[in-house]
Amino acid sequence: MTKTALITGITGQDGSYLAELLLDKGYRVVGVVRRSSTTPYERIAHLVDRIELVSADLLDQTSLTDVVQSTAPDEIYNLAAQSFVQTSWNQPVLTGEFTALGVTRMLEALRKAAPRARFYQASSSEQFGKVVETPQRESTPFYPRSPYGVAKVYGHWITVNYRESFDLFAVSGILFNHESPRRGLEFVTRKISDGVARIKLGLQRELRLGNLDARRDWGFAGDYVEAMWRMLQLESPDDFVIGTGDTYSVREFCDAAFGAVGLDYREFVVQDERFFRPAEVDLLVADPAKAKTVLEWTPRVGFRQLVEMMVEADLARYHRHA
Repeated sequence: MTKTALITGITGQDGSYLAELLLDKGYRVVGVVRRSSTTPYERIAHLVDRIELVSADLLDQTSLTDVVQSTAPDEIYNLAAQSFVQTSWNQPVLTGEFTALGVTRMLEALRKAAPRARFYQASSSEQFGKVVETPQRESTPFYPRSPYGVAKVYGHWITVNYRESFDLFAVSGILFNHESPRRGLEFVTRKISDGVARIKLGLQRELRLGNLDARRDWGFAGDYVEAMWRMLQLESPDDFVIGTGDTYSVREFCDAAFGAVGLDYREFVVQDERFFRPAEVDLLVADPAKAKTVLEWTPRVGFRQLVEMMVEADLARYHRHA
């Protein structure tokens, strides 16, 4: 019997990789999109004829309940959010509506229209923020340092609350930074890979960045969506930290990215205070031991391979449009 998966945020980086994975496993894939005068389906253009798209909005309870009722999903992946940390400082209320209360609306839709469906909530390493222990594991207390991080903490705990209150199969994956050629251009990793391509091709002279010493645990998004799926195949619901366990600075990312095209980042990167956060998160690194043991999940793509993949993809994109 064919399983149905409902994905919010299907037009995003994670949604597109997850849709590919589930299609390969024989799922019927339904994606939730917001009604819009434009159709930003770039990341799923190659999948559009194999998936179903339905209209609903995380700000509108009725539309979400109707979609869950009409599609009758076996699994729901709630990936949609206002997901850019910097934007959350400029739009803190909207971030709370999408990234915090949007989770509650999805859980309400699940509870009322498909209580036997399995639910995945996209939690974030930004919940750890000003970390109280290193590395960060499932038991590490949260200390968010941005409106985005605070909203994600709410989304995480409301998922736990609904699981325990209503006996729902609801899990949270606390994913550390995961990147790919499909990452949005506003994110620092993609800003770097795109900048490297532009500089290499003579389209740009310098790359302006914020804190080069911030350290992150970076993995490949295509690996991480498999962990999401594995969580929903368990006998009982549980929450997991997903990451590589390795940490690199933004400076090291620059070094690897420029090095991939034979350039020295020090000749092109300029630190600009405009790109520093009001409250900085200096170090995030996962302890993925539980995921490795229980989910039997390990990342396949290493740091340098990931950086080179992103730079090559951006170079190829500019060559295509030349």
